[in-house]
Amino acid sequence: MDILLFIGAALGGYLVCGINPAIVISKLVYKQDIRTLGSGNAGFTNFKRNFGHKWAWWVLLFDLLKAAVVIAVFAMLFGFFSKLGSPAVHFDSTAFRFGAAYTGFFCVIGHSFPAYYKFKGGKGFLVTMSLVWFMDWRVGLLALGVFMVLLFTVHIMSLSSILSMLLCPIVLVVEHSISGTWTGLEIAAVSVYGATVLLMSLRHSENIARIFAGTEKKFYLFGKKGKKEIQQKEEK
Repeated sequence: MDILLFIGAALGGYLVCGINPAIVISKLVYKQDIRTLGSGNAGFTNFKRNFGHKWAWWVLLFDLLKAAVVIAVFAMLFGFFSKLGSPAVHFDSTAFRFGAAYTGFFCVIGHSFPAYYKFKGGKGFLVTMSLVWFMDWRVGLLALGVFMVLLFTVHIMSLSSILSMLLCPIVLVVEHSISGTWTGLEIAAVSVYGATVLLMSLRHSENIARIFAGTEKKFYLFGKKGKKEIQQKEEK
């Protein structure tokens, strides 16, 4: 049973999160591929910069939901049926967290390197943000708070994304160390989650270089019309 869960979670996470709403909506609505515009990234930030608010929120919502749904399904399966954490029949919360972390890792791989789009996808922040809530909802709240504070003060999406996500595995390690709740499977869950955050951060390597060079563009969550939005207004 365990091997089937591992295979199913890996395939399910990769295939579901390989569907990219930024690419789909840019092609269907605007007849353009978001990967040919701006930074070339198939994600919420680049979509909003080029096309504005109207459809950008749908991109954000679908990116969050696609990860949340597939992670929830397989995490529950691990919690109820996996014998990784305990031979007991009842629900195993540690196995649930491991299943979430394991599935989430493949979700980020699928989102970043989707077979549907010649392995050129997004950077995985929203998918990683979805995952942290399954690891610990309190850490999810902290991450969201840190992200929003950073975004509304420095207005740099990449920096806000990376720092808020890097904080999560550190907090989880401290939390388990203080409470003394470390088990082999718990260590595996946090380790896999840490690897997911590292992968997401490495996907932002170009942004990191621009941050140090002082050339990273500002991002305003509720302001600044997209280029397409401005163009359409000028044409009226």
